[in-house]
Amino acid sequence: MANADAGAGREQALGAGSFYGAVEARRERCGAIFTNLRHAVPRKLPSHAHELAFFAVLLEGEYGERYQRRDRQFRPFTVHFRPAGVPHQDEVGPRGVRFFEIEIRPSWRERLAECSAVLDLAHDDCEGGRLLWLGMKMFRQFQGAAGADEVDELSVETLLFEMLAEVALMRREKVTQAPAWLGRILDKLATDYRERLTLDELGREAGVHPVHLSRVFRKFVGDGIGEYVHRLRIRAACEAMLAPEISLAEISLAVGFADQSHLTRVFRRATGMTPAGFRECALGG
Repeated sequence: MANADAGAGREQALGAGSFYGAVEARRERCGAIFTNLRHAVPRKLPSHAHELAFFAVLLEGEYGERYQRRDRQFRPFTVHFRPAGVPHQDEVGPRGVRFFEIEIRPSWRERLAECSAVLDLAHDDCEGGRLLWLGMKMFRQFQGAAGADEVDELSVETLLFEMLAEVALMRREKVTQAPAWLGRILDKLATDYRERLTLDELGREAGVHPVHLSRVFRKFVGDGIGEYVHRLRIRAACEAMLAPEISLAEISLAVGFADQSHLTRVFRRATGMTPAGFRECALGG
């Protein structure tokens, strides 16, 4: 591990979007910064702190951390959350590392404060728990996206709420049966899935905070709200493809995707086929 005796007050402060290592991609959506980060060689990093709270999903390699007088070791497919401003000192393992980093803008702290939640404690998921798989779903949202319009904001926002709910200090509400508002939300999604929906809008419709909405929806439906909307759009696209005179570009826009490449990426992820391949099969080609 890096030197455990680094003195307080000597830490470098890294601003929003800044990390040691090579940034391979960076995007900002929904009040968060998403960074693909790589260290190609082993190294000890200087003691430092981050301006923003962040999640770090470790995709490759091994990584050591000195944090609050404790040494931690991370292997691939682990994730940790760190609050803003807390110094730590890290060491990259012998084969280098690759991270997917998610920095949280202060606006999220304000949104969480509405349900008395705070982001003050570190959290590690080293056992393949719920936080890791939410982080991997978020990673998939950005992989292969050619542009910002291909990143679905509702899916990203839903996953952010769910990830933050896992690490925030908040009152845990036990819900044992589906609330009445869930039916209203499902009806709204069935009608408006083509539109650009937001969790704030859906929360107002349900009369609950978006954090509560996100958690209860996944508990009783089995999908996040963004995933559920994608399934509705894909089914509608499949039906529209039975009309051969309508182009895939037209179908993409009609069912709520940004463009044809966005439809193709989401469709392939959900079905294992391209829209063109599906259409050929469905039309008996």
